[in-house]
Amino acid sequence: MALEQHQEKTYPKDAQSIYQAALKATEKLEGKVIASAPEKFRFEARFPKVILGKTLGERTQLSCEVRPQGENCLVVVDAFPLDALERKLMFGARKGVTQTVVTWFTAHLEHNLGIAINQ
Repeated sequence: MALEQHQEKTYPKDAQSIYQAALKATEKLEGKVIASAPEKFRFEARFPKVILGKTLGERTQLSCEVRPQGENCLVVVDAFPLDALERKLMFGARKGVTQTVVTWFTAHLEHNLGIAINQ
């Protein structure tokens, strides 16, 4: 399993709504926004080792970008594990941690948008 995760998904909503829903998802998952460009609908966030009371084992950095495409928007999520000093972890990451954070983020994003998760 790769240390880095990349996910792209299209939603039938406007970019501002999706961007706000993504920020809410980050807050709900106890992430901290470390950089943002609201005019470009993009942000980066760091998530702790313990999210919603579940110990995952590593910190995770995630970037989210919303790209308008006609009536829909493409959401691009990239994530990778961090070491204790918040540097990109190049080896030795626990299996599935980054994927779990991306999955939870996407589920919360879709919940905030009012979209059924099993589409």
